[in-house]
Amino acid sequence: MMIIDIVPNGIRLAWLNLLRNRRRSMLSVLIIAIAVFALTCAGGFGLYTYDSLKESTARDTGHLTISTPGYFTKEEQMPLSNGLADPQHIIKRIIGLNDVRGVQPRIEFTGLISNGSKSSIFMANGVNAREFDMKGPFLDIREGKTLSSIMSPRYDASEPEVMLGVDLARNMNVGIGDWITLLATTTDGALNGYDFKVHGIYSTGVPEFDKRQLFINIHNAQELLNSDKVSMLSVFLFDTSKTNIVQQQVATILSSQSQSVEISPWQDRAFFYLKVKDLYDRIFGIMGAVMALVVFVALFNTMTMTVTERTREIGTLSALGSYPNEIIMGFLREAGLLAVIGSLLGGLCSAVLSVALLFVDIQMPPPPGRNDGYLLNIYFSIELVAMATVGVAVICLLAAFISARKAVNKPITEALIYV
Repeated sequence: MMIIDIVPNGIRLAWLNLLRNRRRSMLSVLIIAIAVFALTCAGGFGLYTYDSLKESTARDTGHLTISTPGYFTKEEQMPLSNGLADPQHIIKRIIGLNDVRGVQPRIEFTGLISNGSKSSIFMANGVNAREFDMKGPFLDIREGKTLSSIMSPRYDASEPEVMLGVDLARNMNVGIGDWITLLATTTDGALNGYDFKVHGIYSTGVPEFDKRQLFINIHNAQELLNSDKVSMLSVFLFDTSKTNIVQQQVATILSSQSQSVEISPWQDRAFFYLKVKDLYDRIFGIMGAVMALVVFVALFNTMTMTVTERTREIGTLSALGSYPNEIIMGFLREAGLLAVIGSLLGGLCSAVLSVALLFVDIQMPPPPGRNDGYLLNIYFSIELVAMATVGVAVICLLAAFISARKAVNKPITEALIYV
């Protein structure tokens, strides 16, 4: 019961001491609040950016990629020479996992696209129509529609469909309903070509991809390449955070089959995500160090002035029998109270801003290498606020300790006559 009584009294005394110079205390609180607000907002923007890039990459390549060993490091002599045989057998074995949303085969190949008068190089993705549901909002359809499922009544086998990148369609001078010819080398080394009807025009947001990339139905890709293999299988999950768990489950299931496969998580192919995360981590680290230095200097100055003004009071307390540690603890309580109040205010402002941005449409400029901007959002994270609060509290306590220790070490007689 004595501890419960002492703690509130100590905090109450620290509060009353802060009120002795309200302007200075208010300025200190504002400095701490601004630092916490800036750190949590910058960190929240970083979390939003990481999450968006993570989901974008996982939705594009799949959370897991199943391929032949060394597929991404070895050069294919012929299309699908390193492809997976009998992909349906693998799909049936892993599609029943609870965390698996879907398993989609994919064929990647290159060739020539022609409109009859002009030709250009293309990078094709042979996919099922179901894959576009997996991509969700991360595929920007500019005109037309996505590829039709071969099981759909609207699918016409006599009019094979193709989706073109927006810049590729512009360069080819074609639109929805126009016909183009795709030429590619088959697995036997022969040249094969098919006519396709433009069914949709899309944008990836990356100009280099939009100039070359296109989608066709995976069955049309196999006919064009004269093979029943696929380049890889993309495994899509309901929850990205379970990637490692599902990878282990898939590895266990496929370990008994005769065909050797390699299972790659989305991080292994997320080069842009990794570079951006590394850059942002360094920026936020420098920003945090600068903010910590600002808070330390401001609080050290505030506590030094406070201690200096109360030197005679410190001498009186020492003369009455107070121990130096007790006096220092009083100043530490004041600094801790400033840190808590400032952090709560900064965290509250950060929460208000994150909610306000949900209702305000603020577009960010396109990042390097992309041509589309994106909506500004900031994630509010209790963990970020807690980390910022702990960091600020440590800085405040350190500043108060350094300032108070020098004052309590003065001789009592010198402190009592201090002017």
